[in-house]
Formats: sequence, structure tokens, C-alpha cells
Amino acid sequence: MDNVTDGTWDSLPVKLNDGILQTLDELKFTYMTPVQSACIPLFMNNKDVAAEAVTGSGKTLAFVIPVIELLLKREEKLKKMQVGALVITPTRELALQISEVVEKFIEKFPQFKQMVLIGGSNPIEDVEKFKNQGANIVIATPGRLEDMFRRKAEGVDLASAVRSLDVLVLDEADRLLDMGFEASLNTILSFLPKQRRTGLFSATQTQELEKLVRAGLRNPVRITVKEKGLAAAAAAVQKTPSRLSNYYMICRSENKFNNLVAFLRQHKHEKHLVFFSTCACVEFYARALEMLIKKAAVRCIHGKMKNKRNSIFADFRSLKSGILVCTDVMARGIDIPDVNWVLQYDPPSSASAFVHRCGRTARIGNYGNALVFLLPMEESYVSFLSINQKCPLQKMPPVNDVVDVLPKVKAMALADRAMFERGMRAFVSYVQAYAKHECSLIFRVKDLDFACLARGFALLRLPRMPELKGKTLPDFTETTVDTDTIRFKDKNREKQRQKMLAEMKDKDKTAPPRKSFIKNKAWSKQKSKKERRKKVAAKRKHQEGSDVDDEDLEELLNDTRLLKKLKKGQISEEDFEKQITSEPKSKHDTEGP
Repeated sequence: MDNVTDGTWDSLPVKLNDGILQTLDELKFTYMTPVQSACIPLFMNNKDVAAEAVTGSGKTLAFVIPVIELLLKREEKLKKMQVGALVITPTRELALQISEVVEKFIEKFPQFKQMVLIGGSNPIEDVEKFKNQGANIVIATPGRLEDMFRRKAEGVDLASAVRSLDVLVLDEADRLLDMGFEASLNTILSFLPKQRRTGLFSATQTQELEKLVRAGLRNPVRITVKEKGLAAAAAAVQKTPSRLSNYYMICRSENKFNNLVAFLRQHKHEKHLVFFSTCACVEFYARALEMLIKKAAVRCIHGKMKNKRNSIFADFRSLKSGILVCTDVMARGIDIPDVNWVLQYDPPSSASAFVHRCGRTARIGNYGNALVFLLPMEESYVSFLSINQKCPLQKMPPVNDVVDVLPKVKAMALADRAMFERGMRAFVSYVQAYAKHECSLIFRVKDLDFACLARGFALLRLPRMPELKGKTLPDFTETTVDTDTIRFKDKNREKQRQKMLAEMKDKDKTAPPRKSFIKNKAWSKQKSKKERRKKVAAKRKHQEGSDVDDEDLEELLNDTRLLKKLKKGQISEEDFEKQITSEPKSKHDTEGP
């Protein structure tokens, strides 16, 4: 179903509950978006739905409204411990966001209780909450939901609770599969009743998603909603919002961060998302931005954060201006009000993720901007995106007043070991992520200028890593400071480090000779013995013209047998050395003429 027009809520072919209409009015959602006008009637008429719509098109309301309507129309009212609706989403931020929307609607329907099951919270507390309060609508991430199904011994029988399930929603369904949740989803689906309504919502359709559609939906109605507004031909294929201005900038590794800082300083009073490829890069560059851009609110979120993510996300959403440094954990479905710029410092590992990142701005008919930083060798990525993702980019004019801030970042690393170590981890993780890029014809590790890249990370010295083995980088100058002497600013961390160094030093002094060293010594004797044998054999062969290859092989086999006996503890090291270094008897000594 393509090109569905939007209109007022009264124009729907199905009548919405007065409480829902009142909430829509309070939230000032006067008009439906195309995906809402397409999905809501189908869902309410008990159809399964597989919906594809550009990011930021209002997919959340397209399933929240039908979920509540379907629960209201149940013949048997839901009891406290009966789950009527289940919404599964890939990230905890998105789960919390959906929960906020659901909460606003069920204020008019106090008979419904909702519960959020996500990582970062205590599973025991979730168990107790479910036992005490129950839940009719559950919004969850796959890992925590699967875990809850397995906690029957603790008094929570979620498998029984979902027997009354009316509707299942998989939001950002393709991302659920991208993040490796397929096994968890299959486990969860095995607990759910077959007689249910199912909705899959995503901005892109993939082959893996097709498998899920066939497995979980019965004769689904497929909905593809495309925007109007641009030239008809462009609008029919474009995957990013039509009001998004999408730019790219070409710059060398050592100039990328300088350009980013200059850009952010010039747009200090706006709201930005800055995407990096790895958690370690987020940690490193967020600390640098905090120091370099004064009076700007800098926050960071990545997948390895546990307990802080929820509060940081809520805090940034409430800010009028600021910078959120993040990984792709923030790329899908997240609705942050008034984001002016999405800055992709590192291109994502997949082209589809590029579209989702851009979609954090220009949402629900608003205008927005996106900018990706590319290295000179990556410029062909622009054409690739245009063809592969139907995502045209335009070149960004040069940023004004760019200054070199990398010496300041180096000074930060010299002043605090934590910053020095963050930079080293970030560099290593960046190279590792680069090697895994799905578009390996463009993003090739062997083409990276490691010296230039190291300068871009403001490294004091190069880390030890396989990609640098055997390479000499004359264009990179390491610091003259002994990096082992750099101290942590955190006194407790430095105290712990000094204690560990002292323990290692004492251990080295008191440690007895290693067993492996004795073995190595024995091996060296064996080696010298073999060399002597080779010389003797060569001399004998020359003098007698005899073939001694079989004899050498026999001696080598004897040596191997002795080594095996030593390893098994059948002979002592002393016996091993004595036997392996003793002069062998030759055939000429034992046999007659």
C-alpha cells in the first residue's frame, strides 16, 4: 500500500475510543501521518501488518493506538497477571520512549497496567514488581524478556501470563535481527499463542526480516509508505525524510577532529548527535569535547554503559541545546526533540544504519540536517549511498576558523593517564571496526594512513597491535616522555596502579626460574646435538658414500619420544638432559664389518 495520504483522526474508516481522541487532542496530534492512517484500520480489523516507512514518520502511534483499542474490545477483561500486548524493541532507550507514549494514553484507562523490561535494571526487582503489580502491556528488549520467561522457579510464570496475548509488536524489526537477537526472538515466539495479531515496523526491509514475516505473521498486509514533497521521482525512492538536508565533508584523519570542534563551536546553541563507530571512541572524544567546547552540555551514551544510560538519555532529551556523543545504540527509532544536526564522525558499518542515523533529525515533518565526515579514500561512498540507499548527499562548504586543537588533547593525555589510555583503546577499536565494514571495497584497512590516523587521535605513542606489526611510520613522532610515568588524576586509581606495579616488581624478584626456561635449555642442547649429528652424518656420507637418512630419522624419533616422556612426567628433567645430550651409538659401532 503506497502513498497513503494523511488526514484528521475522524476521517479513519474505524471509530476511535473517545479517551484516545482526547489524548491525541491533548498531545496536539491533529493530523495522522500516512503510516498511521494506513496501519490503524488494518490492525483494528484484526489484520497482521508488516509496515515499512521512513524513519521519523510516526510509527509508534501506528501501533500504540491499535494495541489499546484491541485490548478495550476484549470480551473477557484482562486480569492483573494477564499480558494482552507485548512490544519488543532493540534498545532500552526506545523501550522507555514507547513506554512514555503508552503511559499518556492509558491515563484515560486505569484498568490497564504497563511494565518495562530492559537491561540496566535489576532482574530480581523486575520479578518482584511483576508479582506485586502485574502487567497487561509489556514493553521489553529481547534479552531481558527471554530471561523473564526462564524465571518460573522464582514465582513468575510469564509463559502463563502471555497465553491471553492479543497483539505482538516488533518495533525496528530489522534492527532486532541485525543485533543478533534472532535466537532470543525464536525462544520468545515459542511461548506466545498462535492466535494473535502481529505487527512488524521498520524503516527498511531485509531478507532476514522476510523470514521473520513468514514465520510470525499470517497473510500479512504489507504497507510501504513513501513521502510526498520532493520531485515525484526522487520522493518515490528516497529512504531519508524529505525535509532532511544531507551533507558530506572530505578531510584527512588528522583534520577531522579539528573540523568537528570548529563546527560545534559555531553551532553551540543547537542540539547535535555525534556518531562514532565504537564505545571506546565515544569515551575518548566525549572527554575531549567536554574540555574544548566550554559552556556546552556534552553527554555520551554507548552500549557498554549499564546503569547510567537511562538517566543520560532522559537528561539530554530535556536539554534545549547540547551534544550527545554516541554509537549506533542511538541510531534507531529514538525520538529526541529538536535535533538540529546529526554528525557522523565515522561512517556506520552498514549502509542501512546511515539512513537510520540521519533519521534522528527532520522527524514528523520538521526540517533537519546531517553531515558525514569522509576520508579522501572514502569519497566513493557518496555514490554508493546514492545508488544503494537512494540517499543523495551534497558537499558541505568548508568550515570557517578551523584551529588545531590536537596539541590540547595531547596535553590532556599527558596530564591524566585515564585520557592517555582512552586514546589508545579508541585507536585500536577504530581500526578493528574499520576492518569489519560491510562495504570493504571502499573501507580498506590496508589503505589507511596509520601515521595520519594516529595524529588524528592525538596519540603520544603507537599501541601494539597486529595491524601495525612490521610497519615503520616515519611521519608519526612519538612523545619523548616515558608514558609509564604518566599518572592518573584520580588519586585512588593511581594508588591502585602503583600498588600493582610494586607487586609485579616483587613478584619478578622472588619468582623461581620457570620450568619452561629449563625446557628451553634442554631444547637448545638438543638443537646443538642435532647440529653435531648433521655434521657427523655429512662427513660420514662424504667419506663412505653411505646413506644415513634413516639413521637421522630414527634419532629424531628417539628425541621426540624422550620429550613426550618428560611432558607426561615419566622421566625427570635431569634424565631427559642426560639422555638427549649423550653421544649416540651409530650402526657402525654395533654391527660387524
